Amino acid sequence: RRARQAARGRRPHTKPHGTEMFAVTSTPACVRATQGTALAGGVRCRRIFKSSLSAPVVRRERGAASLRVNAEFSIGKLTSVLAKKTKGDLERVFKGTSKTREKLSYMDEVLALWNLDGLEDTLEELEDTLLSVDFGPTTAMNILDVVRERCEKGEIKTGAEVKAALKRAIVDILVRANDGKEGTAPLTLNEGDGPSVIMVVGVNGGGKTTTVGKLSHRFAKESGAKVMLVPGDTFRAAAAEQLETWAERSGGVMATYKEGMKPGALCYQAVDQAIKMGDVDIVLADTSGRLHTNCDLMDELAGIKRSIGKRMEGSPHEVALVLDGTTGLNMLNQAREFNKMVDVTGIFLTKLDGSSKGGAVVSVVDELGVPVKFVGVGEAIDDLQTFDPVSFVDALFPDNPAE
Repeated sequence: RRARQAARGRRPHTKPHGTEMFAVTSTPACVRATQGTALAGGVRCRRIFKSSLSAPVVRRERGAASLRVNAEFSIGKLTSVLAKKTKGDLERVFKGTSKTREKLSYMDEVLALWNLDGLEDTLEELEDTLLSVDFGPTTAMNILDVVRERCEKGEIKTGAEVKAALKRAIVDILVRANDGKEGTAPLTLNEGDGPSVIMVVGVNGGGKTTTVGKLSHRFAKESGAKVMLVPGDTFRAAAAEQLETWAERSGGVMATYKEGMKPGALCYQAVDQAIKMGDVDIVLADTSGRLHTNCDLMDELAGIKRSIGKRMEGSPHEVALVLDGTTGLNMLNQAREFNKMVDVTGIFLTKLDGSSKGGAVVSVVDELGVPVKFVGVGEAIDDLQTFDPVSFVDALFPDNPAE
């Protein structure tokens, strides 16, 4: 009673009910309350705790309606944590690119015999080496044109300088897709009221469901976010059960669904549920794998995106295309079609540790201008790494060949 009376005495003049805004990233007065119950802005507030996290959660009640917000989560915190994590991920990325790096090691032998008089012959050998790891003819030519131009200007005189120039040309391609900014490309998330919605798309067997589970783990572990997983893959047998397992492992919650629901309706209902729950920070919507050549299924995918947008304007905020690193340049055609239908905002490269075709993703970025945001380098739950262009290129072309 005393706490309520004290809070009532301190209460400032407020707007009538229904006119105030309650931002996810704000710090409400009831978070600052020491304990018990207090009145803030004419609305009864109570401090509670999630069972799986030590982070305080605030519930704002008004009649039968309630809005729960994770007071520890913020978009800025998530972005900052993911960016800082990149340095710690370097070792995993280095190990995951070993097969591609092994093929590219021939380049060091070529450059050891570097001679400006044999420029064209050397560049031809370098082009063949890039093609061997699926860089793609156009992209390989673009990279080596930059090296050739610098050689002709007299800026490059040694084999080591050729290698440095080649690496820089590749980094520039990857950085251009991120508006010319160095470092990791940030996820596109909702900075206003309501959850951030990430829609995950791709062909069959690319690793979408596994990627959704690993993303949920990273969000919950590193930023305290509450994540809802949406079983939008309504075709594959046991897809929902697999996603439920990932929800349990990652501390996420499953969206409610009924067997036989159409994927568009299911995703619409899930976003609606997340908004009404009030304490969901991120919605990860899985979708069925589909061949990019199947027009009907691609049209359905565009319909799912529209359904999500009908429930929440501006969503999905991120459309993540999962590309299987073992498919090599085949991923380029996939990326073209998916981008045409749903406007992809980020690439998640999977199974890189099992591929010697790591150059293919550079060709995708070069043509579409869509940045790589995450890379999968193993099967463990922590093996989904934020993508940093410089670290990736350093892993493919280490300065010390003996590494």
